[in-house]
Amino acid sequence: MKRITLLFALFLLISCDQKNKISVDTIITDATIYSVNNSFETASAMAINKGKIVAIGTNGEIAKKYESKNTIEAEGKFIYPGLIDAHCHFYSYGLSLQEVDLRETKSMDEIITRLKTFQKDKNPTFIVGNGWDQNDWKVKKYPTKAELDAVFPNIPVVLNRIDGHAIIVNSKALKLAGITKDTKAVGGQIEIANGEPTGILVDNPMELVFKIIPKPTRKIQIAALLDAEKVMFDYGLTTVNDAGLDPDIIHLMDSLQKAKVMKLNVYAMITANQKNIDLYLKKGIYKTDNLNVRSFKMYGDGALGSRGACMHKPYSDMPKQYGALLSSVSELKAVAKQISASKFQLNSHAIGDSANTVLLKIYGEVLAGTKDRRWKIEHAQVLREQDFDYFKFGIIPSVQPTHATSDMYWAGDRLGKERLKNAYAYKKILQKAGMIALGTDFPVEEVNPMLTFHAAVARKDSKGYPKGGFQMENALTRAETLRGMTIWAAYSNFEEKEKGSLEVGKWADFVMYDQDLMKVEENKMVKMKPTNTYLKGNKVK
Repeated sequence: MKRITLLFALFLLISCDQKNKISVDTIITDATIYSVNNSFETASAMAINKGKIVAIGTNGEIAKKYESKNTIEAEGKFIYPGLIDAHCHFYSYGLSLQEVDLRETKSMDEIITRLKTFQKDKNPTFIVGNGWDQNDWKVKKYPTKAELDAVFPNIPVVLNRIDGHAIIVNSKALKLAGITKDTKAVGGQIEIANGEPTGILVDNPMELVFKIIPKPTRKIQIAALLDAEKVMFDYGLTTVNDAGLDPDIIHLMDSLQKAKVMKLNVYAMITANQKNIDLYLKKGIYKTDNLNVRSFKMYGDGALGSRGACMHKPYSDMPKQYGALLSSVSELKAVAKQISASKFQLNSHAIGDSANTVLLKIYGEVLAGTKDRRWKIEHAQVLREQDFDYFKFGIIPSVQPTHATSDMYWAGDRLGKERLKNAYAYKKILQKAGMIALGTDFPVEEVNPMLTFHAAVARKDSKGYPKGGFQMENALTRAETLRGMTIWAAYSNFEEKEKGSLEVGKWADFVMYDQDLMKVEENKMVKMKPTNTYLKGNKVK
């Protein structure tokens, strides 16, 4: 009788315990969860409800208090906050998926072959391609229009260099754009040889050609966004910072997200032309659960690869070339002043040391006396020694580690030994700024965030070169790198209270891997792909 009474009491206790449990949408157990909170703590389980984390802890702690019809046993997998690409061109990448992919081509002949295949398959009336880089060719010189003219005399052809700061076009495109040897180039270059344009345009003059490219239809725009989204989820990216968007595309993203057609989180940087500035300063900051429109993107200069980055002293491999600012100092300052009077953030492209000096000084002047503005320098690629200290004052560096490992083969030729020491100096900038936001700049680089992680930690390219790492004094630790791809990137977006770490009250954006990023062998990093990606508690991959 006593035994029966004890069993009955135990049954009542268990029954009561079950009734007191809180029902949630999802429970994850048996994982190693990197919370990336202030203490960089790990956990083994978490409970998710209505898209947000309601508890995180041990298996026992979660099981004692929560129940769910959807319990996922992670079987030892490693979970990290959803990855954030702090600087990319998401929409442009989507459009590139609808155009000719010229990445990793090794010669102009290979480009011509790809263009012929595209013409045969698509029968276009206007050909656009993306991703060529003469630095990858045996003969590292700009191509000319001659090769394109020979094959495409009647169809306009526009091919974007991988950095987005130079194009090669054929004669048909030059004619349609009205470009001749007498066309003036302000804030860039129209290359001339033998008294005629060669077909190479650098920075601002490219706009003359872009105006004649047929605008993508709505159908193509939607396809671009949704095709790109699939790639993001495949790589574990749950938020992307799109660096330079026009209002029409921002509105389209918002419409697709509200219709539940597009799920990806987007931090939108509005292209900082006067029309857009006037529009959004009047509209104000716009924020939903998936879209954050609170920043402008301004261009200071061009790119290093095309010698458009603005330098204090001439390029070492072209003594008369300094690069150029894309706007005058007074124009850049006027934009910064206008935005500083609002609550919007300003994110400025600066690659050359002169462009960085100009913009850092402008930031220092217009932000004097203000707090928590979180303005960013995008790239911060080459700096003078005395300019690093600007990052002590709340300016956030937003950098792309794969630029270092892509450029290292020729950056020394452009900069010389002394300037190279303060180029791609991510650790040095981090020590001044206290945080660093990491991205890829895709489609300039590959989308894969593991290439970012590997380049930041190992300072090597995907092939493991160089053996000892490139300027290893500026390598980041694994923890710093993960923070830069999660919580620090979220902070740079004013979103640290809702994402970037796996903590109670934040969105359940997370990614699962079979291997541990904090411990996996260096040479295996670049091959890692997530097994699953979750956005607001829902599996999207």
